[in-house]
Amino acid sequence: MLAWFQSLMPKQGRFQELIETHGLAITEAARELSALLDHQGSRDGCIDKIAHQERLADALRISIIDDARSVFVTPFDRSAIVALINAMDDAIDQMHQTAKTIRRYDVTMFDPEMRDLARIAVDASDVVMTALPLLRSVSKYGTRLLTLTAEVVALEERADALHERGLRTLFETGGDATTFVIRREVYSHLERILDRLEDVASEIHGLVIDHA
Repeated sequence: MLAWFQSLMPKQGRFQELIETHGLAITEAARELSALLDHQGSRDGCIDKIAHQERLADALRISIIDDARSVFVTPFDRSAIVALINAMDDAIDQMHQTAKTIRRYDVTMFDPEMRDLARIAVDASDVVMTALPLLRSVSKYGTRLLTLTAEVVALEERADALHERGLRTLFETGGDATTFVIRREVYSHLERILDRLEDVASEIHGLVIDHA
């Protein structure tokens, strides 16, 4: 009876495909954010593209969680799937928050450290995107996945140093209080992007430890 019941249950979800598509949304949003800070496109155009990717990512997150609830057999624990996609969604949400802050306060000039932080976010997003397809066979690619997650951690550490340097320069150059507060907020959002991407790496690391 149990075998008959299980045969009626959906056994294969689309977790991997959807997670990788979400990863692509993260990398696209990171590239648009970097282009925005490097003045490589229209400000509103870049911000609108980031918002589009964030909406796409939200829809994918819902689909992945629904899949985790409905599929009888999942590749990882359901809690691990949910934790991974939530961490990924937090990363792209933070990119969107950065873009919204830039639009809200009409920020048009960006410090070299800000631009470098955005570029590091692109690099970290690319590393995450490299890692996601390897989750199809954690036991085979466990060592490679651990190397990739360590790369994200190293990038986050570089971002911390840039964040501190940028804030110090901002403080030393003075200016009015309003400008200081706004630019400090932009720095904080940029730094949080790397924190969230490090969270993604941590979730992947945990999957390797549990399933490799």
